[in-house]
Amino acid sequence: MTPNAFLQIGLYVGVLLVCIKPLGLYMAQVYSGQATFLGRFVGPVERLIYRLCGVDPDAEMSWLQYATAVLMLSLVSFVSVYGIQRLQGLLPLNPESLSAVSSDSSFNTAVSFTTNTNWQGYGGETTMSYLTQMLALNVQNFLSAAGGMAVLVALVRGFTRSNTESIGNFWVDLVRGTLYILLPLSLVLAIALVSQGVVQTFSSYEEVALVEATVNADGESVMTQKIAVGPAASQIAIKQLGTNGGGFFNVNSSHPFENPTPISNFLELLAILLIPASLCYTFGEMVGDRRQGWAILAAMSFIFLGILVLTWTSEQQGNPVLADLGVDQAASELQPGGNMEGKETRFGIVNSALWAVATTSASNGSVNSMHDSYTPLGGLGPMWLMQLGEVIFGGVGSGLYGMLVFAIVAVFISGLMVGRTPEYLGKKIGAFEMKMAALVILLPCAMVLLGTASAVVTDTGRASVFNPGPHGFSEVLYAFSSAGNNNGSAFAGLGANTPFYNGMLGLAMLVGRFWVMLPVLAIAGSLAVKKTVPAGAGTLPTHTPLFVVLLVAIVVVVGALSFFPALALGPIVEHLLSTAN
Repeated sequence: MTPNAFLQIGLYVGVLLVCIKPLGLYMAQVYSGQATFLGRFVGPVERLIYRLCGVDPDAEMSWLQYATAVLMLSLVSFVSVYGIQRLQGLLPLNPESLSAVSSDSSFNTAVSFTTNTNWQGYGGETTMSYLTQMLALNVQNFLSAAGGMAVLVALVRGFTRSNTESIGNFWVDLVRGTLYILLPLSLVLAIALVSQGVVQTFSSYEEVALVEATVNADGESVMTQKIAVGPAASQIAIKQLGTNGGGFFNVNSSHPFENPTPISNFLELLAILLIPASLCYTFGEMVGDRRQGWAILAAMSFIFLGILVLTWTSEQQGNPVLADLGVDQAASELQPGGNMEGKETRFGIVNSALWAVATTSASNGSVNSMHDSYTPLGGLGPMWLMQLGEVIFGGVGSGLYGMLVFAIVAVFISGLMVGRTPEYLGKKIGAFEMKMAALVILLPCAMVLLGTASAVVTDTGRASVFNPGPHGFSEVLYAFSSAGNNNGSAFAGLGANTPFYNGMLGLAMLVGRFWVMLPVLAIAGSLAVKKTVPAGAGTLPTHTPLFVVLLVAIVVVVGALSFFPALALGPIVEHLLSTAN
């Protein structure tokens, strides 16, 4: 392990921690309706949107009304994204004259971007026109992210309100999250990325001469290469900040036009965790006890750093098969050492591993290296982070409300242990909340395992698995873990752009989004009706190191029990085979 590696990780974590309090406090002010420094500029636009859309910003919603608004927006979003893809060949801003996207791929992509998953079974630069990238995909990057943050805020209101059925107004939360948070941050990041060389243009693809002529598969001489460009920086900014992850180009953030320099790599990597981590502080501020937010952040950070160490050290140790052959894989002044397969030399192992863990913990899914080329244990870490339910930072909003569900389970279990009615943030946790929490935790797990099973036992599912044995199984398991938990990253080597996988993964994304979101809103409505109970002598403090340990244990145990058998058939047995003499 090199000093540079520790420096890179320390710098990243340090800058992230510095940003959490100011951004978290600002977001609390936004969602509480307080005045902000952007109010004089954004306020008129916000009020105009309400007038044009016929929204009464002072009207409150019950949880059923809130959920209905969420579903209606998602339905309109799905139909819009699907339609734009199918009509792409007839629409403008298509300089390469790309034809309509197939029906099954259009369905999968529409579901993917509507659910904040951004799973991509296609190559962006060879499939999507500029208009499709901007009007269909990039708009959803904002709306799906703002929708997740709105649901989180509704849950927080459930804890802070008493004897009421109202949990806020979804349209107000959506608009404020977009105008005051996502748009300003995206504008600043996009400008910074353009300064580093990320492309932002409406020009046609460039035809350039090769430095050295080559031949194609037919033996014909090739003298030029077509270079894909486009309005990429604006999409990359929100894909990272909104934990969307959908790449403008096929190879995502390992493409030099999406991520050209170490500075752009640091900024994009910082953006992945910036809002999810800061929302922990927002939560503490809104419930009136900042210690609650720090406790949740501590639990997330503990698991995050543990998986980071596993992934980083596994990759830095290198491939055991090559070690048996006498290949020198030690880091030195002349080589980075370790397993560099599938990684960019300009980023190296530490920044590749850090990105892999951040993107899978934050439900982002963008990549700057190919996870399929990681060592078995190096790939197990990111896969397991997704299988935990994307609650270790997770998607913007969705990660924290998922972790709060685990916190509810933790206080319920602790209450059973001491024989007291469980309480969390002054609200008694009853049977209804636990039933909804069970749905949140179990349904995505079931979707992942059933989807994987259906793929590996059917000829249609196995037909596009291009690697034999446990690694091929890992590719399928990773795909359903990614879709079922709304992450979007993938192991290469699985041909997922087929009717079977487009349909099955699309179903998994729908379950992973809405069968989590709707029970969470039901919990919010149930809590808002209840009165606040003062803490007593038997109340479990939920801001102490003891509760952090309990919460970590609940998350880890649930993940281990749910997925250990499947992991044993994939990366674990692959690791054992690779280390067998």
